[in-house]
Amino acid sequence: MIPGPTLIVERNRIAEFKEVAALIPDDPVVRFGLAGAYLDAGQPEEAVLEYQETIRLKPDYSAAHRGLGRALEKAGRLAEAEAAGTAGLEVTARTGDLQTKKEIEVFLRRLEKRGG
Repeated sequence: MIPGPTLIVERNRIAEFKEVAALIPDDPVVRFGLAGAYLDAGQPEEAVLEYQETIRLKPDYSAAHRGLGRALEKAGRLAEAEAAGTAGLEVTARTGDLQTKKEIEVFLRRLEKRGG
């Protein structure tokens, strides 16, 4: 089977981010981009690892906490996704990132509804 154009684009994005990450491995923005590329390509476990690396490099990167929660949810790891969201809310309280705070709150409400 020949991969569709979307899959090819996602593979190219991943390859490009991996190439840049190899050159500057301690750049949280690059790691965040790689994580997003993995998530968009339907590879949530790889995205989880890259979001975790982003957070290790820059603990107050609130969007990375949001992304980690989404990746964990897509990987079926709902309890961990909730924990990541809660941690993300704590980060947004420290940083004043109101937009990401709202997005994480919506995410957590959706998780709660999904869980029961």
